[in-house]
Amino acid sequence: MAKRAVSNPLALAVLACLWERPMYPYEMTTTMRERGKEDSIRLNFGSLYAVIKSLQKHGFIEVAQTEREGNRPERVVYTITDAGRQEAEEWLRELIEMPVKEYPAIETGLSLLPMLPPDVAAELLESRRERIDEDLAGRRRELAQVTGLPELFMVETHYRMAVLEAERAFVADLASRIRDRSIGGYDSWEQLHRLLADGIGMEELSARIAAGAFGEEAADPGPIM
Repeated sequence: MAKRAVSNPLALAVLACLWERPMYPYEMTTTMRERGKEDSIRLNFGSLYAVIKSLQKHGFIEVAQTEREGNRPERVVYTITDAGRQEAEEWLRELIEMPVKEYPAIETGLSLLPMLPPDVAAELLESRRERIDEDLAGRRRELAQVTGLPELFMVETHYRMAVLEAERAFVADLASRIRDRSIGGYDSWEQLHRLLADGIGMEELSARIAAGAFGEEAADPGPIM
């Protein structure tokens, strides 16, 4: 993906707001929150001002006017520039079209799963499945309460639910295969933690693996991680 002059996703949300009409910062925040964008874009007021300054520095937005009501502090109204419109469109096209490698926390955890005993891993996965079920139930209730809003304006919610449902199915299946010992490498995994529980250190275990003497049922246990 192209390297952006301003890469914080919040910047694209700001450009999208100003693509509609000129706004001042608080109005941008209110608009994003009213539309539920906090679930897709990390939003906080401190970051917003930093993003606005950066967008202005790179010529993507500019001050349209300043307003003052009574004794209230002056409000700065921003508008998008032609360069900002081009940046927003190119950025959005890229996000929609180009898959990128992301690093979700669950993937990190799964990559290190052998550190945990099998029964503990299964228990944690089942707990995660329950939490996902609760999340999905809450999102379904929220969707049921939405009336009159076209699907087009809820696509990110439907996407998130589809991702959660896929993760839920994967986690449930993995936990089940650990429970019934059908996951590949289970015997070596179980033996590893049995030996650790007996007080054998990782250095000795690594030496046994290198010597091909890890155990009768696991002559070639494969990598520990």
